[in-house]
Order: sequence, then C-alpha cells, then structure tokens
Amino acid sequence: MTLLNKPKYIFLSFLGFVLYVIFTLSLDKISMKMNMPDDPLRAKIVTYFIYEGLACGALAWLLSFIILFFYEKWIDFANLKKLSVYKMVVVFSLTQMLYSFLIWPILFAIHRHRIGEGFEFSFAQKLTNVPYFTVIFLLWIFSITAYKVYNYVNVVKINQIALESNLRESQLNTLKGQINPHFMFNSLNNIRGLILEDATRARDIITRLSEMLRYSLTKNNVNTISIKEELQTVDNYIEISKIQFEERLQFSMSVNPETLNVAIPPMIMQMLVENAVKHGIGTIKEGGQINLVVNTTVNILTILVQNSGSLSIHEGTTRLGLENIKKRLSLIYGDRASFTLQENGNFVEAKISIPV
Repeated sequence: MTLLNKPKYIFLSFLGFVLYVIFTLSLDKISMKMNMPDDPLRAKIVTYFIYEGLACGALAWLLSFIILFFYEKWIDFANLKKLSVYKMVVVFSLTQMLYSFLIWPILFAIHRHRIGEGFEFSFAQKLTNVPYFTVIFLLWIFSITAYKVYNYVNVVKINQIALESNLRESQLNTLKGQINPHFMFNSLNNIRGLILEDATRARDIITRLSEMLRYSLTKNNVNTISIKEELQTVDNYIEISKIQFEERLQFSMSVNPETLNVAIPPMIMQMLVENAVKHGIGTIKEGGQINLVVNTTVNILTILVQNSGSLSIHEGTTRLGLENIKKRLSLIYGDRASFTLQENGNFVEAKISIPV
C-alpha cells in the first residue's frame, strides 16, 4: 500500500504543511504587526496572514501529491537508477514553477478580500519567497525518503531473517541423521544369515530395524526429540550391530533419569554410538567396550560416548558423521553448545554439551 492510499498520511501531511507554514512564516509576520503602532487595519492584516499561511500550506500539500505520485512510481530503492533521480528533479522543478504560478493570484485574491484593492505583490517579494517554499518541499521530500528508506531497510531485514531461517532449516534437514545405507545393507545380509540359525531373534532384529527406519523417517521433520525416544533407537542400533560383532561388542549405558524428557536433536546420540562402533570397535580385532553416559549439571546436558581404541590418524577416516554433529549443534545452539573428541587412556571420548 502506497502513501497515496493511506488516509493517515493524507491527514498528517496536510497538518504538517499548514502548521509548518503558519509557524515559520505567518506567526513572524503577525508578531511583527502586533508590535507595531496601532493601525485600523491591523486586525484585517493579521487575519490575512493567517489565511496566507493556510493557503500556502494547503497548496503546497496538494501539489506534493504530484511529486509523491512520481516518487513512488520511479524511485525504487532496490533498483535505484540515475535516470529516475533526474526525472524526479525535473518533476520537482516543474512543481515549484506551478506552485509559484498559482499561489500569487490566490494570495492577491485573499489580500483584496481582507484588506482591499490597490496592492500588488512586487517581483522582489515573489522572488524572495521561492527559496522558502523550495525548502519546504525539500524538507518534505527528505521526510518521505527517510520513511521509505526505513521501511525498505525493515523489509530487507525481514527478508534476510526469513532467508537465513529457510537456509538454516534447509541445512538442518540436510544434516539430520539418516540411517547409514551401508548399515542397512550389512544388517539385511546379517539377518538373512541369522534366519537359518535363530528365526526368533531374526524376527526381533527385523522389528528393531523397521523401528529405526520409521524413527529416521518420522523424526526427520523435527529439530528436537526426547532422550527417552533417542535411547530406544540407540538400543535398537546396538542389538542389530551385535549380529555382526557378537561378543566383540560390549555396551553399557548410564543415564540420569532426570534427563529422559530433555530434548536433543534427533539421531545425534545414535550417530555418536555409530561412530564409536564403526571407527572404534570395528577396527579392533578383539573388539571392545562402548559406554554411553548422559547427565546434567547446572543447566548443561552432557552426552558422553566412550569406545575402546585410539584416535585414527590415517587418511580416509574423516568421521563425516562427527562433522555433521558439529554443524547441527552450531545451527541449533550456536556458541552455547560444544563438541569434543579426545583420547583418555585406552578410550576415545566423544562429548556433547548443550544448554537445557
């Protein structure tokens, strides 16, 4: 909606033009006249000055709509062109000429009505008033420009925020944990072999795998999930992995009951455990231990995953899953969350700290 269609602007601009002219021009003349010796025409002259202010302000207000019409038509701060500015200078100049052409006959008619005939405005009087009314229009244009720039900046900010929000959401959706295709392929192969050995356990593993797949699909549209739900996925993952690693994979879990309803990014805990299995236990012939510890202290939730082994320095073990976790934490929590990966004795520790 342009200013031309806003009743509030129409009223306030009229009030502004008239009051400005009266207070900066007419009141000075009235004050000067009131301090002069008594004059039989003083009352009429004072009234004339008031009418003069009203007429000048009203005419300036009416002609301002011509400038505003072309201003809103040509001036686009998103794509400002020199030609548009030059056009506005021409419109402004022509409007000033039109104002000067119209105002003096109006003032002469008011003068004749209030004071009487026998008076003419000199060329010098007309000329000295041109800069004054030019300043009025320039101040008005400055105010309009300031208003337009303010609105434009706000729109840009809103669009920028929306763009950043959409980009952030897109990045989060890209980074959200998905079931590793290799894990799915290996699991299905292991289940196929398990069916011949232990059909009951095979059915249980198939159920767990389907639950993991459903979890991955249904939670893909949310940014947080309760630890209680995430732990179920971790449990499913460990049980499925044990088909391949059997006794080589030892897993323990210590979770503070007070943290079960705390919200965390979905699949983030499962990805930590998966990394520990893949880059820890999976690289040790005799297997090892994985410990999951979840606790909270002073409004900070700590998720610690320990696995037997050491940090690999070989090229190829890029741990893309861990980089994924870092980026997700940064997008959701900014600097308020942290992720560390370090060796501690015979264990590698991956630790996440997030605010709660």
